[in-house]
Amino acid sequence: MNNSTRSAANGNDNKKFKGDRPPCSPSRVLHLRKIPSDVTEAEVISLGLPFGKVTNLLMLKGKSQAFLEMASEEAAVTMVNYYTPVTPHLRSQPVFIQYSNHRELKTDNLPNQARAQAALQAVSAVQSGSLALPGAPANEGTVLPGQSPVLRIIIENLFYPVTLEVLHQIFSKFGTVLKIITFTKNNQFQALLQYADPLNAHYAKMALDGQNIYNACCTLRIDFSKLTSLNVKYNNDKSRDFTRLDLPTGDGQPSLEPPMAFGAPGIISSPYAGAAGFAPAIGFPQATGLSVPAGLGPGALGPLTITSSAVTGRMAIPGAGGIPGNSVLLVTNLNPDLITPHGLFILFGVYGDVHRVKIMFNKKENALVQMADANQAQLAMNHLSGQRLYGKVLRATLSKHQAVQLPREGQEDQGLTKDFSNSPLHRFKKPGSKNFQNIFPPSATLHLSNIPPSVTVDDLKNLFTEAGCSVKAFKFFQKDRKMALIQLGSVEEAIQALIELHNHDLGENHHLRVSFSKSTI
Repeated sequence: MNNSTRSAANGNDNKKFKGDRPPCSPSRVLHLRKIPSDVTEAEVISLGLPFGKVTNLLMLKGKSQAFLEMASEEAAVTMVNYYTPVTPHLRSQPVFIQYSNHRELKTDNLPNQARAQAALQAVSAVQSGSLALPGAPANEGTVLPGQSPVLRIIIENLFYPVTLEVLHQIFSKFGTVLKIITFTKNNQFQALLQYADPLNAHYAKMALDGQNIYNACCTLRIDFSKLTSLNVKYNNDKSRDFTRLDLPTGDGQPSLEPPMAFGAPGIISSPYAGAAGFAPAIGFPQATGLSVPAGLGPGALGPLTITSSAVTGRMAIPGAGGIPGNSVLLVTNLNPDLITPHGLFILFGVYGDVHRVKIMFNKKENALVQMADANQAQLAMNHLSGQRLYGKVLRATLSKHQAVQLPREGQEDQGLTKDFSNSPLHRFKKPGSKNFQNIFPPSATLHLSNIPPSVTVDDLKNLFTEAGCSVKAFKFFQKDRKMALIQLGSVEEAIQALIELHNHDLGENHHLRVSFSKSTI
C-alpha cells in the first residue's frame, strides 16, 4: 500500500465530515465512519453482503472508520443508494457510508489484517463453498439445488404490532417479494414470504435471522419453508399477492384497519386523518428512543413511515419531500440532449407500467415519470437511481406531484409530455404475468427474446454494435433459440441498448424483447 493510500486510509478523509467536500464519484471502495469500537469484522461485512460479494476490508478502529471493497462498482452504487435514505445501524449506532477516493484497497502488507481476511474467507465460504452448486461460479453465492424461495418467519417478543407492510418493507431490500401470508399459530405471529428467487431468500435469511425489528423486541426467527410456492386467494391485511392486483379482499373484511397502539404513548403515533382508502401512516420517530436494532443492516428501519393504500394493496417508503405511496417519480440529472419521453418510458417500463412522462420544458435534465402504482415507482427508484445514462448519473426520488398533467390544447410543449397509458409495450398488464418474477437490477448482460428463426448470431451482434455497443459475449439458449444472452462492455451500454433496441423490428412480425439478466455468460 503506497504512502498516499495509507495516509488517506488512516483518516485524511476526516476533512469531508464537515460537509465542505463534494461527494466522491462512485467507486467500489466505500468509506464507513462512526463505527462502534466493539464492532466485529463480520458485522461490517454484513452491511455489504445483500448487495454483492465483499472483496476486501480495512478496519481503523482507533478512528471509528472502515473501508469496504465490493466486487463491482454496481454493487457499491446499489449499496450507497439503499443506505442514503435508510441509515444503517451497527450495535444500535448509526453508521455513515460514502464512496472513497480509492478505486481499490491494497492491504497486503498492513499489520492486523489477519482477522479481516479470515472474516472475508468465512463469508465467501458461506456464499460459495458450503452452499454452492458444483461448478457454479463462486461469486454467484449459489444456493443448494431445490432450495425454496419461500421463508417461514416467526416473530418473538411481539410488543408492537408487525404488519404485512412492515415485513414487505424489510424483506424487499433483498429482492422482489411476490407473496406474503401472515397468520397466528401456537400463539405466535408467523408469516410465509415468497421471493422471486431462492438466492434472495438465502441472503434475507443470512442477514435478518435473529435480528430485532424494533429495539429489544419483535425478534425475527427465519427458516426455509417446505413449500416452494404460495397460493394467495385474497389481498387484504393478512395476505397479499403483489403480482395480482385483481384479487378480492375476501369475506367482506374491512380494508386495512388502524393498528392498535401498545406501550408508552408516543412510540407509535398514528397521524391518521382518515383519507378514504388509505390505512393510517404508522410513524416510528427515532426521537422517541425507538432506535433501530444492532446489526440490522439492510432493513434497518430508519424512521419508518409507511402508507399503504388499501385499494391496491401496495406500499412505498417515503422519499425526501415526496408523498409516501406516490406513484410519480422525479428523475433528475438527465442528459438533456439525448433523453426523450420514449426513452424514459422504455427504461422505467422494465420495473412497472409507465402511464405518463413529462420532460420539464424549462429544465430538460429533469423529468416526471408516472408509474401504474406506488410499488412499481419504488422498484424503479431502487433499481435505477444512481445508474449512468448517456454519461450522467441519474437520480430518482418520489415526486410531490401525484399525477403528470397533460398540456392543454394549444399549449407549447415541444412533444415533451407523452401519455403511454394505452401503449402495447407494457410488461405488467396481465395479472400474475411471468414478468413479475423476472425483475432484475440493471446489468451488463441483457436477456433477448422473441428472436425469429432466420436471425443469426452475427445479425444480433451487428445490431448491437451499430447501436454503439461493444459486444463481449453472446449465446443462444440451448433449449429455445428464440432467446439469447448478450454481454456488453458496461452497465451503461446495456441500459442505452435496452432503450434503443427493445421492441426493435426483426422482421417476420417479430419485435425484439430486451430485459436485464441476472445471469452472466
